[in-house]
Amino acid sequence: MRSLRRRTWALPKQPSSIAPEHVWSNADQDPVPPEKWTWTGWTFTQYWLSDLVTISTWSAASSAFASGLSATDTILLTLVAALCNAIPTVLNGAVGADLHIPFPVAIRASYGSYFGYFCVASRAILALFWFGVQSSYGGRCVTPIIVAIWPSYRSLPNHLPASAAITTQGMISYVIYHVVQTPFLFIPTHRLHYMFIFKSALVPPMALAMVIWISVKAGGGSDLFSKPATVHGSERAWLWLTNMTSITGGFSTLAVNISDFSRFSKKPGGPVWQLPMIPFFKVITGLFGIIAASASQNVYGEVLWSPLDIIDQWHGSPGGRAAAFFCSVLWLLATICNNISANSISFSNDLTTMCPRWINLKRGMIICLLLGGWALCPWIIIKNGTTFLSFMGAYAIFMAPIAGILFCDYWIVKRRKYDVPALYDPRSIYYYRYGTNWRALICNLVVIVPLLPGLAHAVTPNNVPINTGLQHLYSINYLYGFCLSTVLYFVLNHFWPNRQTLIPAVVPGVVIDGLPSAASDIEAPAVTSKQAAHSDKAVASGY
Repeated sequence: MRSLRRRTWALPKQPSSIAPEHVWSNADQDPVPPEKWTWTGWTFTQYWLSDLVTISTWSAASSAFASGLSATDTILLTLVAALCNAIPTVLNGAVGADLHIPFPVAIRASYGSYFGYFCVASRAILALFWFGVQSSYGGRCVTPIIVAIWPSYRSLPNHLPASAAITTQGMISYVIYHVVQTPFLFIPTHRLHYMFIFKSALVPPMALAMVIWISVKAGGGSDLFSKPATVHGSERAWLWLTNMTSITGGFSTLAVNISDFSRFSKKPGGPVWQLPMIPFFKVITGLFGIIAASASQNVYGEVLWSPLDIIDQWHGSPGGRAAAFFCSVLWLLATICNNISANSISFSNDLTTMCPRWINLKRGMIICLLLGGWALCPWIIIKNGTTFLSFMGAYAIFMAPIAGILFCDYWIVKRRKYDVPALYDPRSIYYYRYGTNWRALICNLVVIVPLLPGLAHAVTPNNVPINTGLQHLYSINYLYGFCLSTVLYFVLNHFWPNRQTLIPAVVPGVVIDGLPSAASDIEAPAVTSKQAAHSDKAVASGY
């Protein structure tokens, strides 16, 4: 019976996989075949519309402004943070666009066959928790939609105890959100651009209309820009850097896992479109939030940083219910798109890599939904988890060195020459020693260890004292981590190179009409017998 159950749950072995026969793999992690290269530069534009024109980006400027900085400071630091996100994202996206492989596979070239799982697991945990947190925000979008139809829902009696950390109304809205979101989770990645098109056509105009409306009603929304910062000197400088790092860290995972999406790129240059688009959408959406907050203070007598708080004021006004309904529906769509593109796909790719015998992308989505959406009780995290959210925001200290090492390895050390089939063989040239590239291990230790006191202080500020120097280092943890890991990884590889991995030309994983496909022209290299054997298996199977 146990054997039968094991066969029932195990996925069928796929003989067409690029991996060797003795390695269990599945098609979800194979190089993407040409018929599914559907992402263009316009698709990447729509993708970042999905990720950045959201409630969280709208509200991101509030913490910086509330900390004592001016509105101008807030916009400038948002721009710098966006550039810190955009540059690594474009550079690391080239791995997927060139070779059509996902991040969990690409990371093996720099970290090793087994140490790469540290990166995969780190990102999976982060994506799982943020899936739940974003789902809770999505539940908040459902409430004004129902109130617009049935106003009595606003005063729905609560029958849940205080220990539940959620009301009856909140739980009903949360359940409805998942009912709406679940079908979208199973849209194949190469088809997501249709959903991004739909969102990009509706959500940005709606957000702009909200800003224009409340600004006109307030007689102008520029009051905040005339107010100077309340902090000065070095305090202002370090506060500026701290907020910049915090905003950067919120999107630090995408600088690592962008290959999960760029592997569907039609052309190698597709990810370059992200370089101008990420700063543009991030700054514009943050500007929307600041202007609307300024205007709301004049209209409602208080600063409303979230668009949902503004919508909540409309229900008593003529025509307000209809406006609240349509705007809330579009913010709901924005939240669903963001949760899929930034969290559920990332987690599913990671889990598929770690457990290919049992998990594919569809099963990974279900597990993400059950664990992240329900088992973690994310509504408790939002209500009582200030300390936990501080820790999650600080998780960039682990993501920054991964992004730096991935960039340095692909562009500088190996000069965009990977043996793709070897990445699917645990005992290939990327095994290094004990499945670990000691250079990447040293880089992570050197970067992360000095930041741990700052992380502990951020989580429990009253219990963990910290000196000024370590506090300031933690304030620039993302820039510090990315730059130091890049430089240190290059130095270690320069003086102690692993020559076996420095192959003369790309060994591709996809063949088009008998010709290999890769980023650069592939000449006939003098490859090893093992690499030649891998190349015979280079045709990718279905997705």
